[in-house]
Amino acid sequence: MNARDIDETPVRAHVRIAGRVQGVGFRYSTFDEARRRGLRGWVRNLDSGDVEAVFEGARPAVESMLRWCTEGPPGAFVRHVNVEWDEPPEGLVAFQIRRTGYGS
Repeated sequence: MNARDIDETPVRAHVRIAGRVQGVGFRYSTFDEARRRGLRGWVRNLDSGDVEAVFEGARPAVESMLRWCTEGPPGAFVRHVNVEWDEPPEGLVAFQIRRTGYGS
């Protein structure tokens, strides 16, 4: 296995973004940015005020998306991004916006 093979191996990141991230178009911008990078997964608001997302795809694309999440769209103020790397990927086929989730 060479470096290119490792870069193309699908990875999965489960992300929780805290700060002023609701009411600023964060989910819709995340949707656009993830699709632009060819990622699969989902994004949703949480009733806690955070945003939760799952990104699946090639490691460089997922890492690029995670960097974007630290800033978000104009109007957002990201206080913290928590990332958990999950394996193996679930094999999602598209990126979607999900309904608000409940829980802490």
